[in-house]
Amino acid sequence: MLKKLMTAVLIVALAAGLALAQTKKKIIFASDATWPPMEFIDTNKKIVGFAPELLEAMGKEGGFEVEIKNTAWDGIFAGLENKKYDAISSSVSITDERKKAMDFSEPYFEVHQAIVIQSDKPIKSVADLKGKTVGAQIGTTGYFVAKKMEGVEAKSYDEIGLAMEDLFSGRIDAVSCDDPVAAQYALQKDEYKGKMKIAFIVPAEEKEFYGFPVKKGDKETLALINKGLKAVKEKGIYAKIKDKWIPPVK
Repeated sequence: MLKKLMTAVLIVALAAGLALAQTKKKIIFASDATWPPMEFIDTNKKIVGFAPELLEAMGKEGGFEVEIKNTAWDGIFAGLENKKYDAISSSVSITDERKKAMDFSEPYFEVHQAIVIQSDKPIKSVADLKGKTVGAQIGTTGYFVAKKMEGVEAKSYDEIGLAMEDLFSGRIDAVSCDDPVAAQYALQKDEYKGKMKIAFIVPAEEKEFYGFPVKKGDKETLALINKGLKAVKEKGIYAKIKDKWIPPVK
């Protein structure tokens, strides 16, 4: 009798575990994977980088599955509003304007705006950019910063790599972008090494942070994301992933 009872309890436990696994929520994240080292496509055509690895760890700790969809930056926010995916993981800076249209997770990365130039150019401050052309990816804080610079022509690009190529070829004078991305291109990319550098970090009145946007009012998805993010930070997983992917900004 005892054996039968134990068997019945085991069956119920297994069934409960199976049901739990089957009801595990999948969160689909949109990512414009053109922003190394944060998110980009590797030689095997896989989406990799700091954020994808962070999301996988968050999913394990937070109890949700992760799917990442490569999505062009142009229209990425409209796609969230139209429920094409559940959240965005694409180095999205938290701003008051964006918070009107979507909800954000807790911050997951502090970012600064860096100016990249050709190594032999004597540009050391915003004042030195007056009368020059600064490229940036359209719709990013880097572009917004360039637009605010007095006497500067801000040129927009669909992808940051196109702006960097124009800088390398001398078609523009500088590029404005997030500092880890600036470090990736200017300090690590083989063809740019020694030929491009970070001139300076643009002074900011307030700190800038990345967050994971979700559709306005989607409390369930937001809670799971925050749960996973909190866990990876507390367990030291976040720090290990950051050390792996983020180059030091010199």
